[in-house]
Amino acid sequence: MRTLYWMTHDLRLADNPALRLAAQSSELAIVTVVNPDWFTEGRYGLAPMGERRWQFLQQSLADLSDSLARRGHVLHLFKGDPVTVLAELIEQGQFQRVVTSRQFGSDEAAQIAVLDRRLPDVTFSAIDTYTLFNLSGLPMPVSDIPETYSRFRRKAEKMTVEEPRGMPARLPAAIEFDRACTVLGAQNTDPDRSQRLVGGETAARAHAESYFSGELPLSYKLVRNELDGWDNSSKFSAWLNSGCLSVRRLVDLLSEYEQRWERNDSTYWLYIELLWREYFQWLALKIGKKLFLKNGNKAAQVSGRFDEGAFSAWCGGETRYPLVNACMKQLSATGYLSNRGRQIAASCLINELEGDWRYGAAWFERQLIDYDVAANWGNWQYLAGVGADPRGGRHFNLAKQTEIYDADGRYRSRWLD
Repeated sequence: MRTLYWMTHDLRLADNPALRLAAQSSELAIVTVVNPDWFTEGRYGLAPMGERRWQFLQQSLADLSDSLARRGHVLHLFKGDPVTVLAELIEQGQFQRVVTSRQFGSDEAAQIAVLDRRLPDVTFSAIDTYTLFNLSGLPMPVSDIPETYSRFRRKAEKMTVEEPRGMPARLPAAIEFDRACTVLGAQNTDPDRSQRLVGGETAARAHAESYFSGELPLSYKLVRNELDGWDNSSKFSAWLNSGCLSVRRLVDLLSEYEQRWERNDSTYWLYIELLWREYFQWLALKIGKKLFLKNGNKAAQVSGRFDEGAFSAWCGGETRYPLVNACMKQLSATGYLSNRGRQIAASCLINELEGDWRYGAAWFERQLIDYDVAANWGNWQYLAGVGADPRGGRHFNLAKQTEIYDADGRYRSRWLD
């Protein structure tokens, strides 16, 4: 069987079920597609892919390309509309099967559905590489995913996570293409303000080894709400959301750590945060395009308007709120913002500035290195009161947040100077 493996948010070789399936072929081509729409102004007047996010992706692709080259394969990179590019490649290569990772965004899932309809003689296999659980092994059917995280969590906590597996022992013969293709080189990062986030499976492994080599997991819950500092959160999200690291592998490392060191509230809370990520994926699959609707799953109209001046000031960190400004400056400079900082900034746009939450979600999509469609848009809906919470939105008292998390002004000083 000739197989085309389309890599998306599964940019790794280890514990990659899609790669294992694709390896069960006589011949194999491994491709990825860069969509020009990522860099074109679209919804809300913003291009979805910002500089920092693109830089991390390029690094991830370069690292993957090197890993495949050592195993006699090429990562074929094409630029264009994914449906058009892949349809041409499938026809050219006479592929019988296409393997890819399951998508949780409605636009991305639609691309696979279009190809499946257009090419009925080709088998399309969407594999769960991105989540803790498989579609067939969820705590409940997707149609029954609850509107509150707590209900999902109570059942998911009792589930057993499948153990991670290594990379295939061998890969099938590589298929070449007549059409020219390019592998991107990695870009240098800014060593001063980059938060040390470098894309690729190699960097992900190094970070995991470092993080679980000492006592950081034992204090995670105590420091996770800090606004700044490399050690004050786990920093795994960028590698998880690009697929450079398997979430199942991360859970396995956490379990090993608890056996080797100890299990406490902080190590437990690391897993709880991963269940939040899990919940948002399956909820997004359930609600589809509703994830992007201003009213979300609410019948009533919600407030929030687009004010170009106010939105521009918020994006650039030029509002009347210094703590929010520091958050937005850090986001622009590094492509990263703590969870607490994201909530503070989002609450300001929604409440103080009375803005349309979707513009904020689109700005975060553009800026965040660790962008994930389900978690980003799901969290914004949650804060705006139109998503996964029946109690309404969240309004953070900015003065109180400043007093609690930046009483000495150090964070504001660092990012506003």
